[in-house]
Amino acid sequence: MDTVETVTADELVEEIQTGVLQQQLEALLPKFWSFFWSAIIALIVFFIGTRVIKAVLKLFRKAMQIHGVDSGVETFLESVLKWIFYIILLTILLGLFGITTTSISAAVAGIGVTAGLAMQGALSNFAGGVLILLMRPFKVGDYIIEHATGQEGTVSKINIIYTTLEMVDGRLVQIPNGTLSSASLTNCTAQQYRLFNETVGISYSSDIKKAKAILEDIAKNTEHGTDHSPIQVFVSELGESAVMLGLRFSIDTAHFWSSKWDVLEEIKTRFDEEDIEICFNQLDVHIK
Repeated sequence: MDTVETVTADELVEEIQTGVLQQQLEALLPKFWSFFWSAIIALIVFFIGTRVIKAVLKLFRKAMQIHGVDSGVETFLESVLKWIFYIILLTILLGLFGITTTSISAAVAGIGVTAGLAMQGALSNFAGGVLILLMRPFKVGDYIIEHATGQEGTVSKINIIYTTLEMVDGRLVQIPNGTLSSASLTNCTAQQYRLFNETVGISYSSDIKKAKAILEDIAKNTEHGTDHSPIQVFVSELGESAVMLGLRFSIDTAHFWSSKWDVLEEIKTRFDEEDIEICFNQLDVHIK
């Protein structure tokens, strides 16, 4: 006589749960392996892609240097290309995980609108950088004075958003391109020469002709003086307590400051030797 096995309710529930769990695991296993291989391929693509991007940017820099492109333009274009290449690489990586180009485009469009509203300043700075490269009011290596904030220094880098200035004391200051493109600025090194333009006051009892001859001689014998403009020595003003003599002549831009300091020192030394009094403010006190 056959025996009938009895199954309790708990055992029945356990068998059902075990079967459902097994079915879920069997269903998830192919997806897990698919994701695993997609991740492996993505890592390989990322590794190769970054190497390719670096190689392309290196070739781009060499091409710019061969054609003599300004270093500021080179830096700016290299930054733009780098962003474009990495966006393309990111799109390829997302595609490996099943995210379609249409979805990416829709997401980018939505993010772009939001980011555009939140980053109006950054976009204006980007547009300012493009204007700077097109109009070229200055280039890398120029010494500029930015009048909106009063910053001045040598241009060391022109980037997508900011331009970096190296100050005289070694500090690096970043100024937004939007500010530089919209504000007035002075480019002190755009020309090959700069004009020495200073005045010195001598007493009314001093010999004006002798003083003018000394100034002209100093200008003629300045080591880095140029012939871009004639030497001018003149009486600029008859002041209350001094005759103001002006001196103008051109100096090579690369040696302007050192030459200016030497000329000012030479004026004081020569005037002292020739007994020409340089006037300065004095206060006379009389005690009764």
